[in-house]
Amino acid sequence: MTSQNIYDNPLFFDGYKKLRDNPDNANVTEEKPALFSLAPNLGGMSVLDLGCGYGENCAEFMRLGAANVTGLDISEKMLAVARDKTRGINYICADMGDLSAFEGSYDIVFSSLAVHYIADFSLLCSQIAGLLKNGGYFIFSQEHPLTTAPINGISWTKDENGNRIHYNLSDYAKCGRREVSWLVDGVIKHHRTFSEITNTLITHGFCIERVIETVPDKETIKRIPYLVGDFHKPNFLVMRARNTTNARS
Repeated sequence: MTSQNIYDNPLFFDGYKKLRDNPDNANVTEEKPALFSLAPNLGGMSVLDLGCGYGENCAEFMRLGAANVTGLDISEKMLAVARDKTRGINYICADMGDLSAFEGSYDIVFSSLAVHYIADFSLLCSQIAGLLKNGGYFIFSQEHPLTTAPINGISWTKDENGNRIHYNLSDYAKCGRREVSWLVDGVIKHHRTFSEITNTLITHGFCIERVIETVPDKETIKRIPYLVGDFHKPNFLVMRARNTTNARS
């Protein structure tokens, strides 16, 4: 099944760019610090970034000492920005939902906020295990399962001043496809419970080493008080899993 290429939709792309241009966006304040906190020493490492987008993380991997970095993304518009802004990185336009034609042997596979767009997580984990050296890392972030759960999209109960009182959770155990409105209508994501995510990784030979459910730090909350509501529901799930198969040496 081919993944949806929503990032090449001009309306979505423009809306996403405006979102990421905000220095206080959730990627910067919560997701990136958590993702990079799980990274080992990248000195001399070979790195594959799945769903690399603008290539910002690829550039950071190089800055942190990676010997070579490959970025893969389904969106030509995103890769055009990446190629324009970064150098020395091999960018490939392809669907990370099926890596069967992809070759390589990597120390680390990263993926930032792309896994929830992939329909077959089991296939993804199997193929990543085949691309990793034995003992290599799969480090990824995704929208938290509590976020992807509601079939009709997220909703909050708020007080008369608009403060978030609690998150309205529904449909958590109903795994599968979700079609939501985010920047544009018809964005396709895939919901999996926490247990499905962890058990799928284990099934494909991964040892789960660290898990982070992101929340803003005190400094961020002081600057953006509204974010205190994120303590009701973490925005992102971030995981580091180590390949224990003998597929590569």
